[in-house]
Amino acid sequence: MIIYKSNGSWFGHVTHLTSSYTMRRILMAVALLGGYSILVIAVIKWFDLHRYLQVDSTVFSLLAVILSIFLGFRTSTAYDRWWEARKQWGALVNNSRNMAIYVDSMWPESDLSIRRFMAKHIANFCLALPEHLRQGTKVDKLVYLHPEEQAYYETKDHIPNFIALRIFQRIAEAHRKGDINEGDYINIKAQHQSLLDILGACERIKKTPIPFSYTVYLKVFVTAYAALLPFGLSQQFGWGTIPLAMLIAFALIGVELMGEEIEDPFGLDCNDLPTGDIAHTIKRNIFEILEDRTPAAELKKELYEKVF
Repeated sequence: MIIYKSNGSWFGHVTHLTSSYTMRRILMAVALLGGYSILVIAVIKWFDLHRYLQVDSTVFSLLAVILSIFLGFRTSTAYDRWWEARKQWGALVNNSRNMAIYVDSMWPESDLSIRRFMAKHIANFCLALPEHLRQGTKVDKLVYLHPEEQAYYETKDHIPNFIALRIFQRIAEAHRKGDINEGDYINIKAQHQSLLDILGACERIKKTPIPFSYTVYLKVFVTAYAALLPFGLSQQFGWGTIPLAMLIAFALIGVELMGEEIEDPFGLDCNDLPTGDIAHTIKRNIFEILEDRTPAAELKKELYEKVF
């Protein structure tokens, strides 16, 4: 995710125009349309085709209104997914800390084993989640795994589920032994359940993109509109049609591609959520609460760039 100061330099932000992969795609598409417009205007002028292209520009104005409605819905839907994902990860931060505080308060200070167990597993749940929402969890990104644990997780497709299972098994065992009372068990069970609720919500966002037919229809509509623009504007604007068509295409294609980028907020595009960094923040917080230290094996922050 690109971190920037919202009230920073106007022109300073503009100079970073090409730092976004999506923006480079937009500029490439606009450049292609510019070349296409040059060809169209040259052919029209060379063969004097103006008398055959009596298209009223108001037609394009009406089409633009319809197109803006579709693009507005596309953008709002994509942003809703992005913001919902951010709220879920905010809840993960809060609930992980709450669970660590519950563990620290419910068990006696002398019981270091439960603190180490919970610190490792809560942290690993959060570290496993970002990769699970991409191409699958990489076991080597988890911390403090014993060889038998690593071998166990490597046989599983849904690693966050099994980390959550081990956490609850330890809680249920403590309840059966009488280490925690019924009230504490109910409270910490709710905190554990919230982790799985967040996991399910993130999977819902990941696995339910905007309907494919809507995406295809919108792309066809934008492409047809951009391709017809030079013909509709050539008589009125002449060679000025070229920059005008490029500007209109920049707006339309930009809205569509930006919506496409943030529709999946868990990837590694430059405007996706920094889920890896959030997970490492949770890990540090958990170890500070339960073991009064930061974990020794601090992993390097992710680089957010387009992955082909």
